[in-house]
Amino acid sequence: MLERGEVANSWRHERWDSLRLLTPNWQSRLPGQRYQGASPDGFMTMPEVVQFISRYSEMNALPVRTHTTVTSLERTDDGYRIVTHDGEIRCRSVILATGACNLAHVPQLRQAVPEGIACFTAFDYHNPDHLPPGGVLIVGASATGVQLADEISRSGRPVTLAVGEHVRLPRMYRGRDVLWWMEVSGVWNERYDQMDDLERARRLPSPQLCGTPERRTIDLNALSATGIEIVGRLSAIHGRRALFSGGLRNQLALADLKMQRLLDRFDAWARTSERDVEAAPPERFEPTRTASTSRLSLDLGSGEIRSIVWATGFRPDYQWLQVPVMDRKGHLRHEGGIVTDAPGLYAIGLPVLRRRKSTFIHGAEDDARDLVEHLCGYLSRTARAG
Repeated sequence: MLERGEVANSWRHERWDSLRLLTPNWQSRLPGQRYQGASPDGFMTMPEVVQFISRYSEMNALPVRTHTTVTSLERTDDGYRIVTHDGEIRCRSVILATGACNLAHVPQLRQAVPEGIACFTAFDYHNPDHLPPGGVLIVGASATGVQLADEISRSGRPVTLAVGEHVRLPRMYRGRDVLWWMEVSGVWNERYDQMDDLERARRLPSPQLCGTPERRTIDLNALSATGIEIVGRLSAIHGRRALFSGGLRNQLALADLKMQRLLDRFDAWARTSERDVEAAPPERFEPTRTASTSRLSLDLGSGEIRSIVWATGFRPDYQWLQVPVMDRKGHLRHEGGIVTDAPGLYAIGLPVLRRRKSTFIHGAEDDARDLVEHLCGYLSRTARAG
């Protein structure tokens, strides 16, 4: 196993200070290791995540070569050639476990931001004290965006949140964590080859959840109640003026509708599995509130906004991958983690790789078991052919 930094490197160095996992501690599990602490319904801090992963590596004596940066991976006649800063490796097969969050995805209109406005991504934001004094525009309202909006607003800075497509979820539903419902109802385990629109499922933004000790919901209603201004998707920057989409109401209504359909699915599962008695009665949540009018533009030269945080998602970094397995949008072409255009090449940790839970810590085990089974068959076949 090759790691460019330390074990759990991204958790150590590429997260903001206050971040906690979105998944409750009872759901933090790896093969042979589960959370054993005193707060199963809590949410791990970043130091706790680092400790959890490091302990797993140590207990299993994993052969991790740390501080080994891969600069090139290319196909050879009998397998693959990996070039690192510490030499070359030849092998018959490779598993790409770099995940999907190596680089911040920032739209091109970032280049049009006027001078004097400081820009940050989730990788270089650490805490509100790192921001200039004054108002903050946060672009993106998925998990990262709503968490940062909440934290920065609580620091006393005025916050404007630009909202596009998003997934609204309550933290708690019928007395249980919403991710408990996702797990027991079977939603997390839905397979990639059983989905009607796999590509859309893989593009869905992360749900508006945060892991706080009090397990509070952090949807747009909660944010607007604290004084955060909600505006539409940032669509353009012309000169000093930021322009926002007029489709905010439609985005909010669609997110509310999808949440309600999911909650209905949970309720139906509880009835058919006779688990209704274990949970509180079904709940219905207030629709996302909208102002009678939301502003459609903002003068970035007025001094109202001093910094922008781009919470617009992440993307993988495949600059070192010298194998022609990328599509025209820069996405890895694979079938459930099996890179069909390059025999012996696999991927793990990508969104909805084999199941909806693929990018979560507890989702790794089932995906890994499937891929290892295919890998063993591939190695056996190639050995016989050789």
